[in-house]
Amino acid sequence: MTNLGWVDWTVLLGTLIFIVAYGVWKSRGSKNIKGYLLGDRSSNWWTIGLSVMATQASAITFLSTPGQAFMEGMGFVQFYFGLPLAMVIISAVFIPLYYKLKVYTAYEFLENRFNNKTRLLTASLFLLQRGLAAGITIYAPAIILSQIIGWSLNFTILFIGIMVIIYTVSGGTKAVSQTHKQQMAVIFIGMFIACAFLVNFISDQIGFSEGIKLAGSMGKMEVIDWNFDPSSRYNIWSGIIGGLFLQLSYFGTDQSQVQRYLGGRSLKESRLGLMFNALLKIPMQFFILFVGVLVFLFYQFVLPPLHFNQANVNDVKASEYAVEYEELENLHRDLHDQKRSLILEGVRSEDQINNLAVKEIALMDRGKELIKQANPLAETQDDDYIFITYVINYLPIGIVGLLLAVIFSAAMSSTSAELNALASTATVDIYKRNINQKGDDKHYLASSKWFTFLFGAFAIAFAALASLFDNLIEAVNILGSLFYGTILGVFLVAFFIKKVKGNAVFIAAIISQLFIIALYTLNRLEIIDIGYLWYNLIAPAMVVLFSLIGQAFITSENK
Repeated sequence: MTNLGWVDWTVLLGTLIFIVAYGVWKSRGSKNIKGYLLGDRSSNWWTIGLSVMATQASAITFLSTPGQAFMEGMGFVQFYFGLPLAMVIISAVFIPLYYKLKVYTAYEFLENRFNNKTRLLTASLFLLQRGLAAGITIYAPAIILSQIIGWSLNFTILFIGIMVIIYTVSGGTKAVSQTHKQQMAVIFIGMFIACAFLVNFISDQIGFSEGIKLAGSMGKMEVIDWNFDPSSRYNIWSGIIGGLFLQLSYFGTDQSQVQRYLGGRSLKESRLGLMFNALLKIPMQFFILFVGVLVFLFYQFVLPPLHFNQANVNDVKASEYAVEYEELENLHRDLHDQKRSLILEGVRSEDQINNLAVKEIALMDRGKELIKQANPLAETQDDDYIFITYVINYLPIGIVGLLLAVIFSAAMSSTSAELNALASTATVDIYKRNINQKGDDKHYLASSKWFTFLFGAFAIAFAALASLFDNLIEAVNILGSLFYGTILGVFLVAFFIKKVKGNAVFIAAIISQLFIIALYTLNRLEIIDIGYLWYNLIAPAMVVLFSLIGQAFITSENK
């Protein structure tokens, strides 16, 4: 727990209250379902672009990504290599069809093309995946921030959830889009300030260019892995191929993203918004990862904790393993001092430095073992605490409050888009289509607000019951990869294989989804080893293949 001063509290709470109040004020007056769910189709291209980026850039991005770079280097950026091509395909194929049919959700299109049960299946898969993801996007920052600022976990979850619910229920899509602009401004300002402090510190130690060379020699600057290895999570092939299909599915069929550009003033504005994202997303992720590498360099000169999750450290130091843990801390300090001396003396013996770094990691792993022995229920993966630990302990008063506001803002931005999309899908695809087709516009507007509130309450409840994954950003991407591929496969058949009808694609989608769940289960049991990004290629390929087989069988049966 860190005792924040009044300046940091003022900056943190003032920023968040301003964003919520601004969203409510700017979106006041939505009187019909079109205004509430599509923002009266009034968004310009840069509002769309920022909103699309803010929807994807959750708090998990700013907590986990720097930690991932700290531990594993820049390779995670390959995950986004398929994104620009996906944006081009969506702009050329998906958006014109959505605009032509004047749909509220992506899944309305599927009933026009196939049948209602296919629309209901894909909408249900989306509601399941995105409903769970909304809980994770609240829980992920809450569990870390609660320990940092001293609030209880459940209070932190409630704080984030209620702030989001207030303006999302009040203003719908327009509130989400308007607040996204403010949130992205806070996020970029905060991250650039953090980067500037890190660059200045490293430049004072050995010079910035020397620091980058040092990071490279320690394996942190390798951006591209050219090896084709299906078991590897991140290489250029999984990034371009698997990443392309994941991004196609996410941006082309996930209502939380589709709703951002369906609210555009025109087809041209929506396309420009996606191209804006295509140009900026990879540089943005590269920058966030690079901040993580800079934090790694910072801790080559400043002693890092043996373990970054202070709550776990407190537990082990209150146990029978306290003496052994403190001995590890002393050994860790000695190793760090030796490594720091070699670096500052200008000795560039990569073998010596890297050998000491390997020993350092071994000590950290041993520390995790002791934590687990002290508390078998403890989550010892501490990557997600690395960046926030640096922020809290080494940035000036006021800047700490701003960076905490960055984390909260990112949590709010992604969660608001998710709740907005969940409400749209539940209202339009489930309630209005299958339960009550006779309501008037006012009734469906009220229903949308209630669904927003209910999904917000569900996300809060799931967050309160969730458990921490190894790495939060991977948790969300894995969850998406379990469902997105099947949904994308249905859309690909809808767009490109006209002879396939509803029954065939419906059966193919169910087979594909069951197969991917079985594949993931076998991965978890370590019976097979396939990187999760490949699910996004396997699932749509199966949907397409089994749709063709099923349609051929149905056609022959009818002859």
